[in-house]
Amino acid sequence: MSENLNSGNHDSLSAVGCEVPQFSAVMTGVEEFHLNRYIGKKIILYFYPKDNTPGCTTESIAFRDIHSELIANNAVIFGISRDSLRSHEGFKNKLGLPFELISDPDETLCLMFNVMKMKNMYGKQVRGIERSTFIIDESGKLVKEWRGVKVAEHAQAVLDFVSNQT
Repeated sequence: MSENLNSGNHDSLSAVGCEVPQFSAVMTGVEEFHLNRYIGKKIILYFYPKDNTPGCTTESIAFRDIHSELIANNAVIFGISRDSLRSHEGFKNKLGLPFELISDPDETLCLMFNVMKMKNMYGKQVRGIERSTFIIDESGKLVKEWRGVKVAEHAQAVLDFVSNQT
C-alpha cells in the first residue's frame, strides 16, 4: 500500500481497499501510537496543516464534538500534523480534545499517505499538508479517503460514513 499512497498522482491510483502497513509514531499522552494496537476498531486519521490556525482549530473542535458518537461506532480518531509534541499538547489542552494528536515532524506519515503538496500562501508557493482524512477498517484496510477537505460539515461526513459501516 505504501507504493500507492506514495504515488505522485493520487487521482489515478487509489489505495482504498489495500492493507495499511504497520507504523508507529509519537503522540500526545503517555503512549506511542502503534497501528496494530487498534485492529478491531475503525481508525480515523485526519491530517491537518498546523496547530492553532483557524481552519485546523475549527476542524479539531468539530471532531471533538462528535467524539462520543465516534466511540459509540467502534471508531478511534487521531489528528496528525508536522507540529511538535509540545505544540500538540498545548493545542489539545486548549481545545479540550478527548483524542490524541500524532506528531510527524519528519513527514514519514505525510509521505506515506501522500498528503504533502505545494500550496499558495499569501502569493508564495509553500510546501504543506493537504487537509485529508483516512478511515482504516477493523482489519487494517483503508476503506475511505477524503483529500482537499473543506472543514465545514466534514466531521459529520466522517461520522456518517463510520455509522454506515458494518
